[in-house]
Amino acid sequence: MAVLALDIGATKLAAGLVDPHYGLHGVRRVAAAAGDPWAVCRELLLAVAGDNEVSAVGIGSAGPVDVPAGVVKPLNLAPWRAGFAIVDHVRALFPDAVVRLAIDGACLVLAEHRVGGLRGVDNGLALTVSSGVGGGIIADGRVVVGRTGNARHIGHIVVPGDDTACPCGGFGCVEAVASGMSSVRWARERGWVGDGGVELAAAAHGGDPIALAAMARAGAALGQAISSATALLDVDRVVISGGFAHSGEPLWGPLRAAFARHCGLDFIRGATVELSTLSDGATLVGAGVLAVEAGQGRSG
Repeated sequence: MAVLALDIGATKLAAGLVDPHYGLHGVRRVAAAAGDPWAVCRELLLAVAGDNEVSAVGIGSAGPVDVPAGVVKPLNLAPWRAGFAIVDHVRALFPDAVVRLAIDGACLVLAEHRVGGLRGVDNGLALTVSSGVGGGIIADGRVVVGRTGNARHIGHIVVPGDDTACPCGGFGCVEAVASGMSSVRWARERGWVGDGGVELAAAAHGGDPIALAAMARAGAALGQAISSATALLDVDRVVISGGFAHSGEPLWGPLRAAFARHCGLDFIRGATVELSTLSDGATLVGAGVLAVEAGQGRSG
């Protein structure tokens, strides 16, 4: 019997087999290119499953989502932006399997809580800072879900003093200010000629003033958002994953400074903020947690 995980990301689609200890095997990844995303997901799932009978599938998706309806509406995946019934399609593909869906932030925090930096923590916050900004919440030992499955959408906390347009239709969202893609766009608008978050971080380490300013802007926004979320949630620990989160001191220095500046209350200052030890496959790991625990009859 096979247990599968599927990650529907902003820039990639991935699937893998999951073992009872949440380890991933046979992972396949492809770019989320134009065309029919379901055709790509279907091919990935069938290739990973092979000849095995599938007992459970966990799906983690960029948001928004409608978990009760089994529908995903990823902002950065145009063919599905109006909604796609992913759970129904996966059930049709594997009729005997248990299928569970969660937003990518919930998968992220599940991965951190089971095998990452939030192990043993009953109240914690997990963020991913990459092409977008997402997050998940553990409160009293359980994942916070919300009415439609979109609770913990920290990427759309509004950052004070910024009115940058966000793809969600709002303005000043931390995702629009602090993600890798947004930071690169901001730097290029001011004359920087590089491409991509890794190159932007390298330029900042090399002393490029525009790159340093872009990193400082992103870090300050993240620090503000984290302090606000920590005040609201009263967490013990915050862990941050994602490719852009590994940009080093040009990002983390301003992040720590902004967090400290806005932590006026003792219980906020008591929270620690750390870089995750998980790889950039944390959402897929969390989807694997969904699948394994669905097969065991467990919930968040």
